[in-house]
Amino acid sequence: MTEKTIPLLPCPEIQPVVDFYTALGFETTFFQKSPYPYAAVGRGSVELQFAGMKGYDPAQSYSGCYIVTHDVDGLYATFRAGLKAAYGKVPSRGLPRIGPLKDMSYGMRQFLMTDPGGNSIRIGQKISEDQSLRRAPEGTFARALHMADLFVDSKQDLPGAAKIVDRVLRLEDEHPTPPELVRLLVLRADIAQRLGDDESAAKLLTKAAGLSLTEDERESARDALARLAELRP
Repeated sequence: MTEKTIPLLPCPEIQPVVDFYTALGFETTFFQKSPYPYAAVGRGSVELQFAGMKGYDPAQSYSGCYIVTHDVDGLYATFRAGLKAAYGKVPSRGLPRIGPLKDMSYGMRQFLMTDPGGNSIRIGQKISEDQSLRRAPEGTFARALHMADLFVDSKQDLPGAAKIVDRVLRLEDEHPTPPELVRLLVLRADIAQRLGDDESAAKLLTKAAGLSLTEDERESARDALARLAELRP
C-alpha cells in the first residue's frame, strides 16, 4: 500500500503552532497566510497540517491524532529538551504542554502533548500484543491507578482523576503497596500542579520522595519516580 494519512488540525493562529513543532524538531514544509492561514510540518515520516480558524477556542478543542513510534522514550527526551530550550522550561500545564511518559492498560507506552492550537498529540510505542482496552485490574489501588490514568490521558478530566485518587488515599481498611503509593502520590501531585495547586503538589511530592523502596519496588515504579524528579523544584 502506498496510501498515507495526514491529519489536518485546526488552530486559531498558525505561527505559534509552527513554532511549537519547530521546537520539537519538525521542519516547516509549507506555510501561507492568504487566502487563508495554512501550514504543514514534518519530522521523518510524520506529517501534520494545520488550518487557521478565526474565533477557534483551543481550550475547547477535541482534535488530535496518535503517532506510533519504535522509540517513545527517545522521542520523549528529545521533545522535552526542545521545549525547554524554546520556552525556558518544560510546559506541563496550560497551552502548550507535555505530559508524563507511562505504560497504559491497552498495551502502549505513551505520552501526550497538547499544542498551542489545543490539538492532543499522543505518541506511543506498542509494549503488548493485546491492543484492546483490557478490563480494569481487580485490586483497589491498581484499579484506581488504571482509571485515573485514563481520566488524565484519554478524557483529560483532571478533577475527575483527582477524585479517584483522593478516594483511595483516604481508605483506612486497605493499604497500597509501596510502588502503588508512589504512583498514586506522584499522579495526584501532577494533577494538583496542572490545576495550579502548587502547595498541595509540593506536599504530595515530598511525601512520595520520603518513601523507602527496595530495588524491585523502584523498578516497578520507575516511571512515577522519573516524573517525581521532573516535578520537584
